[in-house]
Amino acid sequence: MKVKKGDNVKVISGKDRGKTAKVIKVFPKEDRILVEGVNMRKKHRKPRQQGKKGEIINLPAPMHVSNVMLVCPKCNQPTRVGYEKKDSGQKSRVCKKCGGEI
Repeated sequence: MKVKKGDNVKVISGKDRGKTAKVIKVFPKEDRILVEGVNMRKKHRKPRQQGKKGEIINLPAPMHVSNVMLVCPKCNQPTRVGYEKKDSGQKSRVCKKCGGEI
């Protein structure tokens, strides 16, 4: 999976198309990610204590990783991701548009 926790992504399909936000959590086995403020769902919560009311909470739901594109921190554009091996043997992510390291 080319998207990691903390990356900025742009939503390219779905009801939140065009929004840019930060990745909160990654689920690599399901190919899904949790994005801050995107794909919000309502959850009805029962009252916890006697005498208090229940409430409706907005929570982000996981979305498929194919619905987002990584935003390059250098050129600030949504881009595809490539990989480059360094001399030390480490793999690093590279922006396909500007060639900068992500």
